[in-house]
Amino acid sequence: MPGIIGIYPFGLGRERWSIARFIYYGLLALQHRGQEVSSIVTYDNEFHNVTCGGLVDESFNEELLASLAGFIGLGFVSPLENDSPIMVDSPVKLTVIGDGMPLLEKSRFCSWRAFAEILSDEIDRVKDPLKASLKVVGEVNGGFSFIALIEDQVMIAGRDRWGVKPLEIGSLGFDLGAISSETSALDVLGMEHAFHVKPGEIIKFDPYSIERASVKVDDSPAYCSFEYVYLSRPDSVINNIPVYLVRERIGEFLAREFPVKADAVIGVPETAIPFAIGFSRATGIPLDLGFVTTGRKVRTAIKPSVFERLVGVQLKLNPIKCAVDGKDLVLIDDSVVRGTTLRNTVWNLKRKGARRVHVRIGSPSFKSSCPFGVELPPPDELIGHALTEEEIAEVVGADSFHFLSIDRLASSIGLPCNHLCLLCWGGGEFK
Repeated sequence: MPGIIGIYPFGLGRERWSIARFIYYGLLALQHRGQEVSSIVTYDNEFHNVTCGGLVDESFNEELLASLAGFIGLGFVSPLENDSPIMVDSPVKLTVIGDGMPLLEKSRFCSWRAFAEILSDEIDRVKDPLKASLKVVGEVNGGFSFIALIEDQVMIAGRDRWGVKPLEIGSLGFDLGAISSETSALDVLGMEHAFHVKPGEIIKFDPYSIERASVKVDDSPAYCSFEYVYLSRPDSVINNIPVYLVRERIGEFLAREFPVKADAVIGVPETAIPFAIGFSRATGIPLDLGFVTTGRKVRTAIKPSVFERLVGVQLKLNPIKCAVDGKDLVLIDDSVVRGTTLRNTVWNLKRKGARRVHVRIGSPSFKSSCPFGVELPPPDELIGHALTEEEIAEVVGADSFHFLSIDRLASSIGLPCNHLCLLCWGGGEFK
């Protein structure tokens, strides 16, 4: 689930822009999509690239940003330790960053390097980056979005035919155009959100215009449902759907499906806070601040080891004793993967005096891994793969436990199930 961004200046004098700092701030707004690798690529008639392990603001200082000369730029954050932008030198020199996984066929994945090489070959063959990209996206299956910067100062971006991975367009007046995984990165840069890239659509940036074209799309979209539950920031708008409103509606549906008597509702920071707001509003149970975070924001679901996840949740979730002591609580979380961190959270709440903890999860149970790059463990490590809700409650130490249903998730997003990718929840088959 990498975060990607590209920024492109228009008009005369465009070479005066120093774009690295813009990319840097955009990546800060996408940091939640990947905390292991950060990268900035700039272009001024040649490519410059710095890829570092770790967080964006730890990797790039003033001196390093100043050294990245260039007026066009790409940025990339990833949860994979060895990930990086893909650079191809021939036959057409280009750099590609992507989110998701392109597939040549159901049983064989196409790496991003293979995708970049195929795109380079096709651009060389037809001498038109837009037509070449249309052909490649039309022939490659999978769920992905990408941005490619080409040596003739053209930037191309696009989504697969089902639109699994998000991609949003924005602008700063007539001076800069930008494309990003989420609108939050555009907001941070002071840009206006223009539109979302449609499934199968390709966007071409050249010095004086933006051009749009689409491959033939016969099926309905399959937008990633996990984007709305966890991956995206709550201040983002994905596919014209505000993420925050989806998460509030999820809380309301949880309250209607699984009511419970309690003294307070608390949400796991930060993703589940809107769920808790919706649950509290629907039930009238007071909403309390149950936890205080320590240090940096740590997304424990994408940490690579059990130890790091446990340390991460301890840093992220220190219960406030006076807010939970002697109370029956409704604990709202966004999702449960292995159950390790949830068990630790419930234990900590009871250690601080909570009488009962009723867990409500703002998503269905994970049933399988994601074929499109979201870092989920294999099915035999997923707590919801084989255990019932009653069994999970016993494992994590909760007094009751319930998942949101797939139908309620779709209703919260405001789309029918056949317009969403639900594979990780065990819903449907990919087209």
